[in-house]
Amino acid sequence: MYGGDEASAIVIDLGSHTCKAGYAGEEAPKAVFPTVVGVIDQMDIDGPVHAGVSSGSAVDLQNNNKNHESDRTKEKRKLYVGSQSLGYRRDYMELLSPLRNGVIVDWNIVDNIWDHALRECLRVDPKERPMLLAEQCSSTQEERERAAELMFEKYKVPALFLAKNAVLTSFASGRATSLVVDSGGGLTTVVPVLDGYVLQKAVITSIIGGQFLTESFTKSLEAKGITPRPQYSFKKKEISPGNIQIVDLDFPRTSKGYKLYCQRVIVEKIKECVCRTPDSPYDESAYSNLPMTTYELPDGQIIEVGSDRFKIPDILFNPSLVLTIPGMEGLANIVPKLRSLPKMIIESINKCDVNIRRELFSTILLTGGTASMHQLKERIEKDLLEESPPAARVKVFACGNATERRFSVWIGGSILASVGSFQQMWFSKSEYEEQGASYIHKKCP
Repeated sequence: MYGGDEASAIVIDLGSHTCKAGYAGEEAPKAVFPTVVGVIDQMDIDGPVHAGVSSGSAVDLQNNNKNHESDRTKEKRKLYVGSQSLGYRRDYMELLSPLRNGVIVDWNIVDNIWDHALRECLRVDPKERPMLLAEQCSSTQEERERAAELMFEKYKVPALFLAKNAVLTSFASGRATSLVVDSGGGLTTVVPVLDGYVLQKAVITSIIGGQFLTESFTKSLEAKGITPRPQYSFKKKEISPGNIQIVDLDFPRTSKGYKLYCQRVIVEKIKECVCRTPDSPYDESAYSNLPMTTYELPDGQIIEVGSDRFKIPDILFNPSLVLTIPGMEGLANIVPKLRSLPKMIIESINKCDVNIRRELFSTILLTGGTASMHQLKERIEKDLLEESPPAARVKVFACGNATERRFSVWIGGSILASVGSFQQMWFSKSEYEEQGASYIHKKCP
């Protein structure tokens, strides 16, 4: 409710892996779809095909905007947004992400994602509803002002509020002070929240997120001769009752980036199904003798996954493990700088004032899609008990429901935007017209 209007606010969480959108006051978002979009450059069709911005890996997906296209080129590209559009193969279609390391690098794509969420998924008129946007802790002043300009100038929203992801997660758990460990698709971020405010000086970030683990898993499977076939590349034909034949389909104008994306969607499902965080540091000799786990690929092929189901999750605790995977040697210069998840937590807490460290150790909130991995909470708690100061009382909290872990940021926004006392906090359209976009920093600290 805003200004006496019965219309619920809209809450949008633009994550590095998926975009979540829905109505304030509800328990879960109405729309959840990939943050990446399909792009077809019209020059690829009208003229010679060029290399484009093909994403060679899941990690590259975050870095595929290094060479920004000119405004003229952007006008000639056609964007495809949403799960249904991405699931349909198109000639020359590449994939782009609007985010790189948590920072927005392509506002045209963000605009299209917001438009898809509002008009195609929720089917609402943004002029009639206030908007709460979840933002990364690393958001710059320029990003916040650009978001305000888009929402007020293009979508004509009556009111806007920007809230930090970690604050919303803490709010969803009913706590004003906590240490939020958000392991999402693109990044893993450790953020201390004190009385509803982010302690920016103590924020720790790592590139080891869900996409990094999926990329590592993909390379490991390929080294064992397992390469999932994208679902568009074959069809099933029943030649007799109960006898299914796989018929290969050839689409030579399919981009490399789209093929890799489809393969990684399959590997991501395998990872979510079979991977489990080991109770102790991964040891090749100890885990290689464990029974294999079977998994059926979309084309009917049955594969067996062995020690990888423990090795891949343990990269969060021992980043150097990634260098033992064939095809990941290119990260040799980066890996030594990466820290384990428990060390990130301890480093973040040590950067905070001594008076609140004990409280942060006892209120660690685990959230994000990657946080849904089996036994992750227990392993973090175990390692922290070994590495933290003796006086620290370590307690890690994680929702028992995997859906709540994935959507905790959105859920926090849904709760916040529906609280009666919050209504005076909105940045109104009249304030925007009088004060300008920079006023957003005062209204949304």
